[in-house]
Formats: sequence, C-alpha cells, structure tokens
Amino acid sequence: MSSFPERIISLVPSQTELLSHLGLDEQIIGITKFCVHPEHIYRSKPRVGGTKDLHLDRILSLEPDLVIANKEENEKEAIETLMAEGIRVHVTDVFDLDSALDMIQEVGRITGTADRAQGLAQEIGQSFQNLNESTQDKQVLYLIWRDPWMSVGIDTFIHDMIMRCGWANCMAPAQRYPEVKPEDCNPDIVLLSSEPYPFKEKHLEEVQNLWPDSIVRLVDGEYFSWYGSRLMGTPKYLKQLTSELST
Repeated sequence: MSSFPERIISLVPSQTELLSHLGLDEQIIGITKFCVHPEHIYRSKPRVGGTKDLHLDRILSLEPDLVIANKEENEKEAIETLMAEGIRVHVTDVFDLDSALDMIQEVGRITGTADRAQGLAQEIGQSFQNLNESTQDKQVLYLIWRDPWMSVGIDTFIHDMIMRCGWANCMAPAQRYPEVKPEDCNPDIVLLSSEPYPFKEKHLEEVQNLWPDSIVRLVDGEYFSWYGSRLMGTPKYLKQLTSELST
C-alpha cells in the first residue's frame, strides 16, 4: 500500500495548480472556490468553500488523507479544528522566492513527486537568475484593495517580486498589508493588482487623480502573488513589465 497520500484537498489556489503540475490530478479530491487553475481541476473537483471561509463539514465528509494549507491564506482556527479531528494537514509558509522553492520541493516529498518537484524548483530558480535586477530607482506602490486603499509590506511575497524587478517598495518599512493614503507616499509607479480586489480599466482614472505624478498600470496579480508552478512564467512577465515601465 502506498505511503503517499491518495486523497488530497488543497486549500490554496497556487498550490492546487502546483499539485496538478506534479501529476496529482487523480489524487485531488477537493479545492476552494478560488482554485481557478488549471481549469479542468476547477470544473471537476468538489469545492470546500473559500480560503478564509472553509466548510469544515464538507472537508471531513470527503475523508482526505492530506490537506494542504497555508499559514497566511487560511485561518489558523479552521486548520487546528481539522487537526483535532485527526486530519493530516501540511501548512506551508511562503514569503519570498526562496521559501516558495522550498515549499515546492517539500510538497513533492510528501506527495511522492520529489524528482519532478525538484526539477521544477531548479527550473524556476534558474529563470529568476535571468531577470533583470538592476536598480531602476523606481518607487512602486502596489495596490491590492480599494476602500480602503491597501498595499503590501516588506514581509510579503509580493514585496519580494517587486524587489526582484529592481524596484523599491514605497511602503517600506511597513509590514503585512497596510492601508495607504495619497499623502503617505509619492510613487513613480502605481500597480493595480487583478486580485484580491479586481481592479479594472475603470479604476485607472480614479487612482491617477490620487497620485497625479505617477504612472498607473493594471497588472496580473497572479504573477506577483502565486508561488507554485505559475512561477515558471513570472520572470518573463516581470521582465516585460519592467521594460515597458523603464522610461
């Protein structure tokens, strides 16, 4: 009998995509409503709520032998409840590229896909070495929420992606996800993320009026905040973005 899990529930969108990339489609038996990639998993697997509002009874009824969660994305109380019910829960903690690569390899080890995970981590690590990290002396404000306006602090994965672009996070030294007002900073660039708040074209003028001297740009938040196999495409996206905003 296999010592590796055969019934896995993922409570983290980027790690659901990772599990599929590692060839574990058949083992995935439950996901959250935000696990939109890959589409065939999103369309075919039972959903157990959102990352913050999990349906614990549904999780228990699926009888998983492994639940994959994340320290930031899931509520501690819910995870502890699952553990108290005897469910094996693997909690990841990702805050920069290095910890993401460690997470990928750890997920590989516990799911019986260690070789594939190691190869993926190496591929991602090498691709980031080719990302232009030359300092462009650009102060960047990355917005994740509206009403109130919220940004990212220096202890977040998004901050690490900003730094790898050669930019500076104008919210430093704030931590986590601080609220921000126009008078708090004078960024060269304001990036409006597609998630968790779904910024659209209609918000560009509003933000431009708040920071009139800044370049305001919509960006794909998945490339800044998803830390699984999606990282394979992140360096290319960031390199193109920095090139477009370098003038």
